[in-house]
Amino acid sequence: MVAERYSVRQYEEKKVEEEKLNAILEAGRVAPSAHNSRPIKLIVVQSAEGLAKIKKTANIYEAPLVIIACGDTKAAAVRPADGRPLVDVDTSIVTDHMMLQACALGLGTCWICAFDPQSIRKEFNLPEHLEPVNLLAIGYAADKPLSPEKHDQRRKTIAELVAYETL
Repeated sequence: MVAERYSVRQYEEKKVEEEKLNAILEAGRVAPSAHNSRPIKLIVVQSAEGLAKIKKTANIYEAPLVIIACGDTKAAAVRPADGRPLVDVDTSIVTDHMMLQACALGLGTCWICAFDPQSIRKEFNLPEHLEPVNLLAIGYAADKPLSPEKHDQRRKTIAELVAYETL
């Protein structure tokens, strides 16, 4: 399943069923986070009005559903060695879990980071401590997926990616 997932950039007009949305949200809920801090807030956007707000700042490829994944900077764990806040890491883990669950349910997704966070903050009334980290477009793919073998041509090989014990 993981190799079959791809970034969908054309969606059918068909709405995502509530039970599938709930399964996707549950996958995000059970995702791990640093120190079990759960510094995440998810905003589900399905209405034409809400999607239009997002379209002001991002290309969502006409997806019928977008989840705005926000990290709560007040609640995020911090790496003790260097004080690095882990809000982006935790938010990304949640997004990845939801993306893979959507794929398992026969839905397509596109992880979107090309957006203006200040525009999202304003349009959705986010308080300062909630940082919009990414958008997850979800729906039924209308485009034709590439073969899972695409990874052989478009990704680094294991040898290029992995080192054992030391560089």
